Amino acid sequence: MLRKVALLLIGVVIIACYAVPYLFVGQIADWTGSFLFWCLAGLAIILLNAAAMAAFTEDDE
Repeated sequence: MLRKVALLLIGVVIIACYAVPYLFVGQIADWTGSFLFWCLAGLAIILLNAAAMAAFTEDDE
């Protein structure tokens, strides 16, 4: 169950990575808004990947 939720949230973050820069951060003249978003999105993907892969074992097929 945790794996499915984590993979679904990864999809949401990926969609946000396309939508946010064009809809919200594009109007900010300073680059720090975009930098903060990409740092948080990258951290979210790393944590969600760790959560999705935590349940895998060598016996899973």
